[in-house]
Amino acid sequence: MNTHAHDSIRAVQWTGTHLRLLDQRRLPHESVYLDMDTAPEAAVAIRDMVVRGAPAIGVTAAYAVVLSARQAWSRDPSHWRDAMQADLDTLAASRPTAVNLFWALAHMRRLMDRLPDGVDPTGELLLEAERIHHDDIEGNRRMGELGAALIDPGKAVLTHCNTGSLATGGYGTALGVIRSAYAKGLIPHVFADETRPWLQGARLTAWELVQDGIPVSLLCEGAAASLMREDRVSWVIVGADRIAANGDAANKIGTYGLAVLARHHGVRFMVVAPTTTIDMEAADGSAIPIEQRGAEEVLELAGKRVAADGAGAWNPAFDVTPAGLIDAIVTERGVVEQPDREKMLALMSGR
Repeated sequence: MNTHAHDSIRAVQWTGTHLRLLDQRRLPHESVYLDMDTAPEAAVAIRDMVVRGAPAIGVTAAYAVVLSARQAWSRDPSHWRDAMQADLDTLAASRPTAVNLFWALAHMRRLMDRLPDGVDPTGELLLEAERIHHDDIEGNRRMGELGAALIDPGKAVLTHCNTGSLATGGYGTALGVIRSAYAKGLIPHVFADETRPWLQGARLTAWELVQDGIPVSLLCEGAAASLMREDRVSWVIVGADRIAANGDAANKIGTYGLAVLARHHGVRFMVVAPTTTIDMEAADGSAIPIEQRGAEEVLELAGKRVAADGAGAWNPAFDVTPAGLIDAIVTERGVVEQPDREKMLALMSGR
């Protein structure tokens, strides 16, 4: 069966002249694309979650460097690198946890340093941004195949947040595994946490799966334990925004709790992410910065306050799942089962 049949969405696009992003804040009710002509506009889009998901943020950042270079060259061809510095700093400050953002900026900066003086850098930088985008999609398809190979047929799976085409260059990480597994007839159904407070599961994952004809049921995070107790799912499959050198994985808040529940109920737990998400300089999960977002995201819904007046909120955007609760980390380079520091080093060094 064609595994690409369930792959119709591209949230990050280059039009030939500018960056176009699907505004994920408007889904599922409206599909609205926003055009970006400058790097600061792209940085705002990252910060305000027009685009979200670690790989998609990295791809967006690479295209934003192209926009910055185009403007810098037009203003001052002799000092275009210096003219880009403020834009690069603005992009780096847009989200702190997703390591793909910093990887993409560092990658594009290394290319900038190699380019000759006196030649418009835009064309070479665009080719590299397009390569990063293409490689992300192909890597996701590779991860889809590797992850699907771990799944025995028959039961549904549970996922959290959004890890599909909306969160990546295309196809998806954890949702890419689910797309591949469904196309092969290995899973009959997907359960998706609604994912408070931004409801990425309800608004985005469910939308993607419906668009591509994959059966999906939503559940509140608090229902996951009962779902597992009823033996409805064989795997929890999630993505990651940063993975430490020992295999600890930071992902959307609520992931850690799912891992604890999965271990108690004998459900296996899979993290799917490209190697650009692995930060070998972070010794373990305690070294991963956790973004704290505004209290209004918890206290309000669609701009209307739902919490009691006077109540405060604690709103970490991510949590860290210890490597000891992860059965498999799936990357485009291969699968690490029961991850630890030695296995992660072997993966990254190609041993």
